[in-house]
Amino acid sequence: MELSGRVVVVTGGTRGVGAGIARSFAQAGADVVVCARRPPEVPLPQARFVELDVREPDAVRHFFAELPRLDVLVNNAGGAPYRLLTEARAEQHARVLELNLLAPLTVSLAAYEHLKRTRGSIVMIGSVSGGRPSPGTAAYGAAKAGLENLARSMAVEWAPDVRVNTLVVGMVRTERSHLHYGDEAGIAAVSRTVPLGRLAEPSDVGAAAVFLASDAAAYISGASLLVHGGGERPAFQEAATVNKET
Repeated sequence: MELSGRVVVVTGGTRGVGAGIARSFAQAGADVVVCARRPPEVPLPQARFVELDVREPDAVRHFFAELPRLDVLVNNAGGAPYRLLTEARAEQHARVLELNLLAPLTVSLAAYEHLKRTRGSIVMIGSVSGGRPSPGTAAYGAAKAGLENLARSMAVEWAPDVRVNTLVVGMVRTERSHLHYGDEAGIAAVSRTVPLGRLAEPSDVGAAAVFLASDAAAYISGASLLVHGGGERPAFQEAATVNKET
């Protein structure tokens, strides 16, 4: 999965999962550009930073117009605070949809001509929240469900010139994990709910993104690749009073 000479843009690539993705592409030999609203707190080796708010269509179009070449786009920018539906106005939930669904569409459209010329690839960073109830982050889950569907439609409309796929990502251990899972004891407890016994590392997501962007995945488009450690154990198995070891 050598990517030497290829130009990769990772949105939201300055920390967490995005930084892990950027590092993985750099290790594969790609020329990596990360864009976000703020520069990385820890410099990313072999990656160039460009300040960009992906929610600003004119800025996005200008960024890609100035880019000499593009082979791979990773739509990673996203996220949402924990917020029950009735605890916020509709406008606040709409901003979550804007960042997680409309912005990837804006970015992909701006990148399309580049990717068509290079017969490139788009990797959407989705979430397991898009395929199950997401209480507390309902707008985020709805956006990620839409993103996966958008990717499938793009894959058909833009074939055979541009491949489009989605990584459906589960829980990942990052520098902000404590905000979601608590202290080390909380993270350990959450990890035990995953069949593989741990949270993903950003590098796990990065390796999967590199694969989908590489020639090894040349016949894969419109696919959703689960990167979730086996998912979640069914809750009924813990509640059931039969088939328990004594």
